[in-house]
Amino acid sequence: MTDTTTPPPGFRRALAFEWTKFASLRSTVWTTAATALVTMAGAVFVGLSGSLQADDTVLGGSLTLAVVALMTAGAVGALVVCGEYSSGTITATLAAVPRRGRALGAKAALVAGVFGALGLVSCAVVYLLGDAVIDGSHPQGSPLPALFGIAALFSLVGVLGLAIGTLVRHAAGAVVSVVAVLLLPSLLGPLLGGAGPWVAGAAPTAALEKLTQTSDASAEAVGSLGAWPSLALVAAYTALALAGAALVLRRRDV
Repeated sequence: MTDTTTPPPGFRRALAFEWTKFASLRSTVWTTAATALVTMAGAVFVGLSGSLQADDTVLGGSLTLAVVALMTAGAVGALVVCGEYSSGTITATLAAVPRRGRALGAKAALVAGVFGALGLVSCAVVYLLGDAVIDGSHPQGSPLPALFGIAALFSLVGVLGLAIGTLVRHAAGAVVSVVAVLLLPSLLGPLLGGAGPWVAGAAPTAALEKLTQTSDASAEAVGSLGAWPSLALVAAYTALALAGAALVLRRRDV
């Protein structure tokens, strides 16, 4: 007797499923576009207002609102999966891709790819825009290889949002959790005495400040860990969060 059982789709097909769903949702597409637009608005505002400190770099000033874009990336990452839970389509997704780790991996690859590319292109454009409108008396900063690190950070925060969304499953709760992960360490740090800079320095926003070479990224505020080690730290706990999300997803009914 011939076995007619259909084999589960491979990773490339699962990724294609995720892209189709992502591109078909206007809200997701427009929110993703806002990630780029908000950084551009920030560069123009800073340049026209002349609000930079003397020691602020053009790179840091141009990317002043990149932290808002970073929150948007995390929120979209969370909504990629929470939207399916709220609409009930997660059941169809897991029926189409029964291997749940593969389904989550495809979502993570999509989010990382979209926000990595978007982060690199938009931040490069924003830097060039800022260079044109910000007073030339400010130090330039070193855009390379920092822009590649910033793009990687956008990817990581998007995937971190996806992991949180998978764990929480509720859109509002997931978005609030993402914002808390990004902002609470820097808000609570000053209350923790000597440990404060290390707590604040563990946040993705601290890695962003170090990569953009802003004057706010002092050792007293965000610890003495360098920009690239800070990025590696974000990558490490993002990987742990995604692994935990995959484990929970495998054990849940849906």
